[in-house]
Amino acid sequence: MSVRRMPNGTFTVQFRCKDKEGRDVHKFKRGFASKSEAEDWENDYKATRGQSMAMKFSDFLTIYEDDMKPRIRETTWATKRHIIRTKIEPFFGRMRMEDIRSIDIIHWQNRLMDAKRANGEAYSPTYLRTINNQVTAIFNHAARYYGLYPNPAIKTMKIGAKEAGEMLFWTKDEYLRFSEAMLEKPMSYIMFEILYWTGVREGELLALTPSSFDLSRLEMRIDSSYQRLHGRDVITDPKTPKSVRTIKIPEFLKEEVEEYLEGIPNIEKDERMFKTTKHYLAHEMKRGCAQTGVKRIRIHDLRHSHVSLLIDMGFSALAIAERLGHEATDITFRYAHLFPNVQEEMANALEVSKGDVF
Repeated sequence: MSVRRMPNGTFTVQFRCKDKEGRDVHKFKRGFASKSEAEDWENDYKATRGQSMAMKFSDFLTIYEDDMKPRIRETTWATKRHIIRTKIEPFFGRMRMEDIRSIDIIHWQNRLMDAKRANGEAYSPTYLRTINNQVTAIFNHAARYYGLYPNPAIKTMKIGAKEAGEMLFWTKDEYLRFSEAMLEKPMSYIMFEILYWTGVREGELLALTPSSFDLSRLEMRIDSSYQRLHGRDVITDPKTPKSVRTIKIPEFLKEEVEEYLEGIPNIEKDERMFKTTKHYLAHEMKRGCAQTGVKRIRIHDLRHSHVSLLIDMGFSALAIAERLGHEATDITFRYAHLFPNVQEEMANALEVSKGDVF
């Protein structure tokens, strides 16, 4: 290490080191206010270039981003990055990776559980679990690929909950009451019609184009999703490969889509039908609920509402899963409380079956 004090009272540092590929690197930097500041910069640089776990957590985040960002959707990374920069880095950022202990994660969890949103409400259990999973993913990545040992996340308990405590949805009567408030705005009306009667996700709805429909066959094709990201429109693949699907629509919805498209005759075949964002949908949801007195739910809860409607109509988990782009097991476990209780029917059927033998 070569740290020198300059005539103006500042310090410079000059050194050679090897990077992670073993190549020699020469560094020179000036303008430090103290000798210790210059030495700290050299130590941080060597740890980061050599990808040693002596590096600071904030420096490892740059490596983590380089590794993970190319592997996931741009919109997914934007969500992860927001969580990392606002909920994780402020606590761990200046700590060195090798010095972080399980108790540090517990202290971070406790602080997070006590935190409040801008409106004074605590974070939801599902959001807490999402944030906790992200910090675990970072330490697991460091342990798996960069030699972090011990992994401080292994011994800690998860916080939050995987699923929300209560699943909200509308009955058909509640939706029909709500939809009356949308009639004055044709775009709002048809958007909510598609959401409720098909169960598509918000992003899938907002990516729809005229070419998404084969109205002669009563079909709607889902093969893309829309997000507004950093002030620009982004069209991506759907959430999962299974999300790419063709949905049969009822005759009345086909007629409503036809009528809506007739109202915008100059729209191109591959042009978005609904040139708006999720914020608009949330605003219209709030307006409609206030106007009709129907209980307020999230836009995503319309997807739950569609599932509950199909269950009530007697459709199987397998059939519903195919329509929603889910695995059948997801429907079975997540919506089990909505399915009729068939345990007694099973027992009775087995009783009859045994009785037939005698």
